[in-house]
Amino acid sequence: MSSNTNIRKMTKQDKQAVIEMMRVFYTSPAVFSNGSENIFLQDIEACTGKNPYLDGYIFAAADSGEIQGYGMVAKSFSTEFGKPCAWIEDIYIKDSYRGLGIGSRFIEHVKKTYAGCVIRLEVEEENERAVKVYEKNGFHVLPYMEMITNE
Repeated sequence: MSSNTNIRKMTKQDKQAVIEMMRVFYTSPAVFSNGSENIFLQDIEACTGKNPYLDGYIFAAADSGEIQGYGMVAKSFSTEFGKPCAWIEDIYIKDSYRGLGIGSRFIEHVKKTYAGCVIRLEVEEENERAVKVYEKNGFHVLPYMEMITNE
């Protein structure tokens, strides 16, 4: 089980490991867009710098410190609910660590860390395994529209 996993804040020292995981994650069917090296660098800088809108987390083995995956949470305000919103943007777990409860443990961590916030996440419906994990953790699939601009 994931009790052997620590969840900690991402640091600048995690940059290369996170970029490597992002390359895998963003070329998988789990993600709609492919991202780019520039976007990956901007995301990591936001997670490890002074950006108030994005928090990054590392999932690491409690005994060895080996990185098992990462997560990112974007913060905003929901006018629909009249309170802050925490969007789980990325949850990536390396293949060899999947099925151990790390994703569920991270969701619980987010619920505690961002108590009082609306918790939302985006998932491609084709990613059935992830959808099952999220539904098991109390999330429901909602239809929505998205507009992407390059501005």
